[in-house]
Amino acid sequence: MARAHRDGVLTCASLMVGAPAAHDAVKIARELPDLRVGLHPVLADGYASAPAADIPALIAADGRFDDRMVRDGVRFFFLPEVRRQLAREIRAQFETFAATGLTLDHVNTHKHFHLHPTVLSLILKTGREFGMRAMRLPREMRGSLLLAPWVARVAKRLDRAGIACNDYAFGMTNSGAMDTDAMIRVLERLPPGITEIYCHPATPADAPITPSMRDYRHADELDALLSPRLAAAIASANLNCGGFQDVCLPGAPPR
Repeated sequence: MARAHRDGVLTCASLMVGAPAAHDAVKIARELPDLRVGLHPVLADGYASAPAADIPALIAADGRFDDRMVRDGVRFFFLPEVRRQLAREIRAQFETFAATGLTLDHVNTHKHFHLHPTVLSLILKTGREFGMRAMRLPREMRGSLLLAPWVARVAKRLDRAGIACNDYAFGMTNSGAMDTDAMIRVLERLPPGITEIYCHPATPADAPITPSMRDYRHADELDALLSPRLAAAIASANLNCGGFQDVCLPGAPPR
């Protein structure tokens, strides 16, 4: 993250507050005053922040959520006690982020779980208390037709709630493979409005960040953010870049 920001084009990052390296990530972010940082709530395929005794229906013995999102989505919607525990966990993650002292730039859930209406409702309710002003809208051109109605519903709810969002997001279709060529292709067909291009950069490691990322090309994505070709393409397009507060909030310049 630090290299991609200092030496590359990265302007914004998202923090998993319950992740094993979260403490180190916060320390790095504090040393990068121009890097915008948001909360990346994790409700699947990752570690919880609330005490295990408070959320026994959500996590396994190791403190992790599993990755059965359809099953959990049904439980969130229909089971009141599970929903109460979900609310505790969402609040715990906002509280943990607030304790870092970092300014909350945005919120974007892991695996876009805020497409679920219950998750979105709880984030909107809790987020207001912690100064949330912007969220990612996971709308990608040529994206999934199955998700399109859910994305449209999220857009309407964010608008009603007064929460700013991007118009488009690129990085879903090619998740884990947003190399330099892929990012430049996005720039070549950038739609009007505010666009987020996101990826999962990292240096090579002996094991995947999570099992679901075992095929991700993290190093290629880091190389892309450091690429002079990509920097030149951004400059040539005369784009305004930054975090959500720089481009989405009232008074910010477009795109």
